[in-house]
Amino acid sequence: MISLVGYTDKFSARPGETISVKVSSDLQSPYHADLVRIRSADPNPDGPGVIVEAVPAAFAGTYASVKKPIHAGSYGVVATTGLHMDGQWTVCLRVQPWLLNDRDQTVLSIQAGELLSVVIRREGGRLQIGQARCEVSAPLHERQWYELRLIGDQGRIQLMQTPLSAAGLGQPSSTASLELQSPLGAATQVVFAAAPRNQEGAFHQHFNGRVEHPFWLEGAHDSPAPLMPHTYLYPTLLAWWDFSQDIESLRISDQGPFKFHGKMVNLPTRAVRGPFWTGQSMSWKQSPGEYAAVHFHEDDLYDCDWATDFAFAVPHDLRSGVYGIRLRERLNDSSGEEDIIPVFISPGAASPRAKVALVMSTYTYQIYANYDRKNHDDSLKARIAQWGTYPHHPAENKQFGLSCYNLHADGSGVTFSTARRPILTMRPAYIAYTDLRGSGLRHFAADMHIVAWLEAKGIEFDILTDHELEKEGVGALQPYQAVLTGTHPEYQSKATLDAFRDYINGGGRLAYLGGNGFYWRVAVSDTVPDTLEVRRAETGVRSWIAQPGEYYHAFDGSYGGLWRNNGRAPQQLVGIGFSAQGKFEGSYYKRLDVSYEPQFAWMFQGIPDATLGDFGYSGGGAAGFELDRADPLLGTPPQATVLCRSEGHSSTFGATLEELIAPPAYKEGDKAASLVRAEIVYFENDQGGAVFSVGSITFCGSLPWNNFDNSISTLLGNVVGHFLSR
Repeated sequence: MISLVGYTDKFSARPGETISVKVSSDLQSPYHADLVRIRSADPNPDGPGVIVEAVPAAFAGTYASVKKPIHAGSYGVVATTGLHMDGQWTVCLRVQPWLLNDRDQTVLSIQAGELLSVVIRREGGRLQIGQARCEVSAPLHERQWYELRLIGDQGRIQLMQTPLSAAGLGQPSSTASLELQSPLGAATQVVFAAAPRNQEGAFHQHFNGRVEHPFWLEGAHDSPAPLMPHTYLYPTLLAWWDFSQDIESLRISDQGPFKFHGKMVNLPTRAVRGPFWTGQSMSWKQSPGEYAAVHFHEDDLYDCDWATDFAFAVPHDLRSGVYGIRLRERLNDSSGEEDIIPVFISPGAASPRAKVALVMSTYTYQIYANYDRKNHDDSLKARIAQWGTYPHHPAENKQFGLSCYNLHADGSGVTFSTARRPILTMRPAYIAYTDLRGSGLRHFAADMHIVAWLEAKGIEFDILTDHELEKEGVGALQPYQAVLTGTHPEYQSKATLDAFRDYINGGGRLAYLGGNGFYWRVAVSDTVPDTLEVRRAETGVRSWIAQPGEYYHAFDGSYGGLWRNNGRAPQQLVGIGFSAQGKFEGSYYKRLDVSYEPQFAWMFQGIPDATLGDFGYSGGGAAGFELDRADPLLGTPPQATVLCRSEGHSSTFGATLEELIAPPAYKEGDKAASLVRAEIVYFENDQGGAVFSVGSITFCGSLPWNNFDNSISTLLGNVVGHFLSR
């Protein structure tokens, strides 16, 4: 564990609202907390530096150090009464292992005086009752479905393990049995996919795989179970935990007579295929019975569930901006442990508004949260030590949960990302790459280049986040003459995308200052707060792909994947969309002839050169890493003008997958090469709205170059000035 680390119950707040702060401290002495305003987050000694300014706060003071645990791993738990385990009874469930190894994984446990458990390993299933155990002789295979059945009959319990074919009936069952030394009592708790609490108070021996339709019958039944154990088929049905219900939530509903409802813990993945998925329905909404499985993982994490150490009541007179809850081991000694948790303060309802708003891409920060890029090598460690950057890395701290760019231990993609945990990648001075020509910043730290630029240019601004757009829609944007995005507004819900669209269509002026924006669709949920869901469907640049038939979000039933494949390509909104990607390196733009026409003189005033941005703190150039281009066929408005186009990209750059219908070397080599370009685009609409788009993630890394005196800084200054003058 990191010695001093924390998180807040919300990313952003307005004056009058309260942010709860949760801290785990392994220090031998109390820690100190205060509030800082973050003005810059770049640790590069040749760049703008990390700039934080202490701000008075009522919560500032000293707090007791308490080390707080994290209990990862998902499971389902149900409290039961009256399920007697004397006489004859049957418990059945279907399982699909996704990770088989030499570790015990519990798929079912029943507390009935003694603990009864069904445990699996590669060698097969095992029944355990107290210290007694028996094992079936048939091995298990990953990603194959099995029915596991317990049959109790007057002091003897049999475990049956039956492979299932796609048609529902499989090979003969393998069995093992135990004779009870003393009778079991009534079941008081049933747990799916884990063993009950150990001495540390944590559920353990988590199962990696899928579980479908657990049910409990009176009497001994050894015939194959139907697809769904309705009461008309089983008059003796005592409990049926129907996982095809409540897919959008954490609830477990019992369809049996006693309604032993329960809950899912740590957010396993729902809306996944069961053993009898036919492929006739691709959406769980159309055929929920075929999606009655739940995928559990040993590394799922929804809520660290730490107690609140203190609360930050946002004062009514606090200026909007990017702030940090600073935690320190020592007040006046920088060598001690320190953590700064960013919080975004938006203006209050009665607060005066600036003319400019910067929308921080908090949905993207959350999807990438704790992303282990597999590059935590000696060169990155040396850079961290040399610059004194934020020292903690997800590669060494898996306990805080995974990113939606990582894979679970069983190889399945991470579908959910929660804000209820420390997010190491969202810290000032966190570097993502060993950038030999720049600082190697991504996401939050990179977006702070825009904040530093606004501060340096004396432009008053307010801070908004995706979370305000989700709750308030276009109303959050309407007060502003100009709205700026961050460097990578990649992940958007329908509500956030609608807010940007309605702002532009209502006469708003938007500067899209990044690349690969408005790309993936995410779903949010009121029943599972503070969580985003992404389904990586069919195409797009991605680190994993959803299973066939699992492209629809569990939270709201919407089709996942790219917004482009949902009929809303980024070109429709901002004139450009993701086209190509390469290594984290930057090149430059060249002005096109049209940019010299009189109607664009205002934009390039003070820029004598035809080449722009051949410098910067993100990859060494303003046009790099991920590039966007115009495309009328995808929705670039006819009045849009391409003013500048990037050149000089290395051979590491190639077209995105969605742009190609065959490998580039096969027949699309020329087309693929032509798609490697970032384009600066400008257009206006009939409502008085305007859009300026830069088409590159690394663009804003050039803003601070030469103390903010450069062509990229001038260009953006001209655009913002023009937006504010109209």
